[in-house]
Order: sequence, then C-alpha cells, then structure tokens
Amino acid sequence: MEWILQSDRLGFRKITKDDFNNLCVFLQDIEVMYAWDHAFSDEEVNEWIEKNLNRYEQDGFSYFAAIEKETGKFIGVIGPMIDSIEGVSYIEIAYILDKAFWGKGYAIEGAEACMNYAFNELNAEKVIAQIRPDNLSSSKVAEKIGMKIEGEFIKHYRGRDILHLIYSRSQ
Repeated sequence: MEWILQSDRLGFRKITKDDFNNLCVFLQDIEVMYAWDHAFSDEEVNEWIEKNLNRYEQDGFSYFAAIEKETGKFIGVIGPMIDSIEGVSYIEIAYILDKAFWGKGYAIEGAEACMNYAFNELNAEKVIAQIRPDNLSSSKVAEKIGMKIEGEFIKHYRGRDILHLIYSRSQ
C-alpha cells in the first residue's frame, strides 16, 4: 500500500467511496459522534465522503483514512483540512476514531503525524483544532501534541450555537 504519510503504527491514505462500511462503524455511533450531537445516517455518511472527496480535489488534502499497518484495520479518520473561523482560514487537524481503538494512543500518534505533514508538506505556519469544552479526550490529544488554547468561538451547527475552544500550535 502506498501511503500519503505514515507514523510508527499507522498508514494514511485518501478516503474513497469504498470506505462507506468502515466509516459507518464510527460515524453512525452516537458515542463517537457526540461532539456532533448525532450519529450520521447513511445519507449523511455519503455526503461526508463527498465533502472529503471535494476537499481532495480543491485543496489536495482532508481527513485521511487511518490504517493500522500491522493488521490493515481501518481505525478511523485523521487529517488536516482547511476551515475558517469568523472569516479567517486555517489548517485544522481533526480526528474521529472507531471506539474499539480508543485509549491506544492512535489519536495522538495520528494527529502528530498530520500536524508534521501540515507544517512540512503544506507549509502551514499555524495549525488549529476546534474542540468543544466538554470533549475532554479530544482536548487531551490537542494538548499532548503541543497545542494550547488560543481562544473560543461559537460554531453554528444544525441550528444550534455551540461553544468551541480554539487550540493552536505554531511551527
């Protein structure tokens, strides 16, 4: 398998439409998706795939499929993507893992690899993460890869206003 990038235990490749069933395992799990306030329907998973395929076309990167190299298992999605907060564009690192792989250090390992990719390959000066204050696990990942809270903003999602912390790290 040819990887876009690798860490010690993970290989990263672009998501494809063939990943639908693997993605449904965690995108349709309310425990995994609580930061989104809902588990995705089949239609929403397909829309999510299309959104990421469009990001690959437009930006050249987005969430990557994170594959456990030793077993070939699809463990989640981790990647850099362009997003904006209050009209300012940033490269953001985001991660969603199948809960079967929680607590094994994969989010930290993958987020660190993607942050290095953003700095070294995408020439980012700063990388951010948008995290809800009650998402303590995600906050710990951001802190363990050297990110600090820079501010906060209200994200408008599905008709709701949700407070998010802005974590960042500069090169």
